[in-house]
Parts: sequence; structure tokens; C-alpha cells
Amino acid sequence: MHTYDATDAFYGSVQPFRDFGRLMDPSLYRPLPDDWLVGVADIVQSTKAIAANRYKAVNMAGAAVIAAVTNALDNRDFPFVFGGDGASFAVSPHDAARARDGLAATATWVQEALDLTMRIALVPIAELRSRGLDVRVARYAPSPHVSYAMFSGGGLAWADAAMKRGEFAVAAAVPGSQPDLTGLSCRFSEMPSSRGLILSILVVPGREVAMFREAIEDVVTLVETSPDAGRPVPSGGPPLRWPAPGAELEARAGHGNPLFIRRLAVHGWTLFVYLLMRYGISAGGFVPGVYMQQVVQNSDFRKFDDGLRMVIDCTPALGDQVEEHLAAAASRGAIRYGVHRQSAAMMTCFTLAASRPDHFHFVDGAQGGYASAATALKATLN
Repeated sequence: MHTYDATDAFYGSVQPFRDFGRLMDPSLYRPLPDDWLVGVADIVQSTKAIAANRYKAVNMAGAAVIAAVTNALDNRDFPFVFGGDGASFAVSPHDAARARDGLAATATWVQEALDLTMRIALVPIAELRSRGLDVRVARYAPSPHVSYAMFSGGGLAWADAAMKRGEFAVAAAVPGSQPDLTGLSCRFSEMPSSRGLILSILVVPGREVAMFREAIEDVVTLVETSPDAGRPVPSGGPPLRWPAPGAELEARAGHGNPLFIRRLAVHGWTLFVYLLMRYGISAGGFVPGVYMQQVVQNSDFRKFDDGLRMVIDCTPALGDQVEEHLAAAASRGAIRYGVHRQSAAMMTCFTLAASRPDHFHFVDGAQGGYASAATALKATLN
């Protein structure tokens, strides 16, 4: 039986902040307890998969990590971050075994259901601190209903690099293992830019770490104060069509019945939801207009996990201006960065109950997104 101690309650005691412009304020971040662990996961050769137009599957795999661990932990709050082609999180020692099992089963499911290879690792916080790094966490609340974790201290970036070197690896579960992916879906259609450009931005520290905070605040202020930029999710919510573009992936996320039965069930259910949304029909505590408003408010299109990640809808001229600011900061050694331009954004959702307001919506660029921005960043290293 699961018993709780002070470390389990740690994340709940971190007070959320609402002003994204404050994300570099060190007073918002609290060090994770020494006995916690960091989990990291990513898709091997994600850029190759994206080149084959499989970005929806890549995003689904990344979000599956969050869904599987959340369900394994009985839907308790824990810090996590969606990275496009992967995810990172932190758990207490009491939750480590269940998180490990969820992670291992997800890697197997990703291979068998999506034909993608996922690397996974769990790294003790104490190991990171022994190397002079830290993992500190803050909670950014884009709406009153949800908060997303922000990580600083360099430990998460190191854990990700260690995973890619094959260190601290978690073995995938036995063939046929199925994580609990209840609530995971990607039913919305792509969201075309309303201003001309969807810009995916990835910014990490350069040589002059002391200048990093100033460079991030400069870019965030530029984007936040410009009338030529905004969230990539339309004010009325993302487009919803039927058949749902992510129906096949959602069917593959289910379990129990044969795949063709699951496909029929998903098509039937998504048709029902589409009709409710299309005609504004409320049912069982689900109010379409309220739900769509929450989708817009709850969407996760900007974050910080030892680096700034943003997906913005902006004019091409502002996109140029953002890149000029980033290039100037990079030339000073303050940052390294990668950007990717595309015409639309996409969303992957984690909704345990549509009648509840605490549903999560992960946004990425629809034609490469964060994974392509990361490729551009790697090119600057070479």
C-alpha cells in the first residue's frame, strides 16, 4: 500500500504563478527533494519520422509518457513537461516504481503501436547534485484550472544528454505490455496561422550563463508585448472535423478489444463528440462552449525546462525580429538557439474527464515543431 510523506506533498506546496514574463525569477523555483528522480524520454531519429510526415505520431508518443505516468500515479499532481518528441518529469521515491513501470510500458507501446523507438531513463536527483547541477521547479498556471511545471538548474538538460548517451537507461517492458493511456487523444485538426507564421522557438544557455536570463527576458518581452504575436490556438478553439485526424492513433492507444473494434469505437465516439460540439449540445456536465474556452486557456504553448520553448502565431516580420534578437544574443555567447517556421500548429490532448476543467493540451508546430528547432540548434553546435 502507498504511504505518503513530506516529499510526496512537495509539488502541491509550490505556489503557481500567472505572469509568464516572470519565468526567469529565481524566487519562483524550489529545489526538488534529494531523494526524487527525474524521468526523461525521447523518440530516436524523430527528425526522420517528421520528414515522413509522422509528426502527429511523434507528438502522441511524447504525450503518452505524461498520460501513462499520470494514470500510473492515480492522477496525482507531479511535475512534467512536454517536449514535442518526448517528455520529462520528476517523481518522489514512493512513486518511482510505478513511474518506471509506466515508462517501460510506454516505450514498448510506442515501438509496437507507432513503429517508433523511444529512449527512456530515470536519473536520481542526488546524482545530478553530485555533479554540481540542480533541478528546481516552478508552476506556471496559464488558467485557474491547470498548471505546468517549469524546470531550472541544468539537471534536466544533463539527464536528457545522459539518456542519449545510454546512461541510466530503463529497459522497455516485455512485448505486448500496454500502458494505461486513458484520456490521451489528438482529435483536433491542425491550427493554421492567423498572422502568417507559426514559429517554434528553442533557446538554451550559451557560454555566458550569467547573460542567459537577460536574453530570455528580452525575447519573452518582445513576444508578449507585440500586437503581432499571440497564442497559436484560435480564440474559438482548434478546428474540429470528422472523421478526426488522430482517430487511428487514439484507437492504437486503447487496449482490450482487437484494433478494428477500437477503431469503430473511436469513430463512433468522436462522431458523437463532433455533433455535440457542432451544435452546442450539453450532455452529462459537458458544456461545449465552456470546454472549448478551457482548451484555449489551458493550452501549453510556452514553457521552460532548462531552456525556453515557445510556439507562437506571429507575422513573418516579427518572426524576423525574434530571430535577429536571438542571433545577437547568440553572438554574445548568452544563448544557443534553434527555430522552425511552419504554417500551422497542432495539439495533443490529455483529458481525464471532459466535464472537469483540468484538461491538458500540448501544442507543437505542425510541420516539424520543436524537433526541427532542436535539429537547427544542433547544427549551430557543429
